[in-house]
Amino acid sequence: MERQVNIVLYEPEIAQNVAAIIRTCVATNAKLHIIEPLGFIFKKEELNRASAGTFDLVEYKLYDDWEDFCEKNQSIDLFCISRYGEKPHSDFDFNSYEKPVFVMFGKESTGIPKQIIKDNYENTFRLPMSSQTRSINVANTVGIVTYEILRQWDYPTLSKTEVQKGKDYIMSERWKDEK
Repeated sequence: MERQVNIVLYEPEIAQNVAAIIRTCVATNAKLHIIEPLGFIFKKEELNRASAGTFDLVEYKLYDDWEDFCEKNQSIDLFCISRYGEKPHSDFDFNSYEKPVFVMFGKESTGIPKQIIKDNYENTFRLPMSSQTRSINVANTVGIVTYEILRQWDYPTLSKTEVQKGKDYIMSERWKDEK
């Protein structure tokens, strides 16, 4: 079974959110799927700074619309995250799915269209939250959900220790020599 997280953004409106999601996708080896139209111009110059220079590292696909996405991604396990879901994200056993996992996140202003949620209701979940707010920022939500899936899979292809400075960096006190 191929273990692959696919993040699907339905008509995102805010470039900074997409840039933060790009960074998360690079950090987690997730693939990014973006369904147009967008609320901004999709270009490297607009996204690279907020994505911490990771734009060239993300594997992404753009789709003209929902129908284009469906046509190019048939027979997938699609999950939707929505405030209308009745189960928390942690209730799903992502180990039980044999295909790559696709999780769709809605546009910032209106979310995922209600008909898409209805058509995928058994695979729709929500993040538990207080009644003081209707939603959590989409970039934060992508991170929470992606890491829950990867936790269930025991973080395949991800390092569990510091790789840039070494896993013994703190205990060796090499940081004391830095300016």
